[in-house]
Amino acid sequence: MGSSLLVVPLTTVTHHSEAEAHLAKVDPVMGRLIRDVGPCTLRPDRRRTLFESLARAIAYQQLHAQAAESIIRRLVAQCPGQRFPRPEQILALSEESLRAAGFSRSKIAALRDLAEKTLDGTVPAKRELSRLDDEAIIERLTVVRGVGRWTVEMLLIFQLGRPDILPVTDFGVRNGVRLVYGLRIMPTPERVRRYGERWKPHRTVATWYLWQAVDRAKQK
Repeated sequence: MGSSLLVVPLTTVTHHSEAEAHLAKVDPVMGRLIRDVGPCTLRPDRRRTLFESLARAIAYQQLHAQAAESIIRRLVAQCPGQRFPRPEQILALSEESLRAAGFSRSKIAALRDLAEKTLDGTVPAKRELSRLDDEAIIERLTVVRGVGRWTVEMLLIFQLGRPDILPVTDFGVRNGVRLVYGLRIMPTPERVRRYGERWKPHRTVATWYLWQAVDRAKQK
């Protein structure tokens, strides 16, 4: 898994108890994983705007987290007085300024496209976003240059808290399925999708547990 969005630990163990009970009931293998890992501590971080989250995702593409955060800090420094630049401020910055912050030409084009599509309403405001289903959000946001389905799925999980997201192309999810179900080879996205049918409507929590399985295997 790779994402600039945050996971904030829960202070209680009841937030995902319904999802955990469902997963354990419909899938004994997942049930054993849940018992081994313990309660799910996934909680969305809703503090960032959609524009900021997507801008950060663009900055992070193909970079280590430390390098991407340095770029973000330099970008923010060019718009003093703001916690994060607004779309109109991004459009007002010259290409030289964005290059000086560390953005490549392709990322500058993506960032400007995001700013324009935020201002023209293609990227929905929070109120409209709450009325859209998962696939509608994916369809709307993937028209932004440089924003693919995986990026939006991470947003749906970590910022919007949507409960039934299974990013089948995610390497961590696929590897988690391989480890948990004892597969000899890495499962295809389609095979992961078929596994996930039994986890509906709580595939987000199942995704989190698959990521934990990979982390535990690395620690061992």
